[in-house]
Amino acid sequence: MARAGLGLGVRDLAAMAKVSTNTATRFERGEKLGQRTLDAIRQALEAAGAAACGAGGTLYLKPIGCVHGRRVEEPIHNSLK
Repeated sequence: MARAGLGLGVRDLAAMAKVSTNTATRFERGEKLGQRTLDAIRQALEAAGAAACGAGGTLYLKPIGCVHGRRVEEPIHNSLK
């Protein structure tokens, strides 16, 4: 989970992304969310230390998540397309 890997609670992520706690939980379950919601969550995760790498917007933890555009660890979430 992205937020756990970054040391964030569900409420922390929700507050940072300006979404409800329920929406942050739905995101973690991989449920379909609107593009604006996904963008807000992505921006919040990036601000907390995640990095988008490669096609599709998969997020990885910094600093070892992306090296020359290649994945070097498991993604923390991959539904931010």
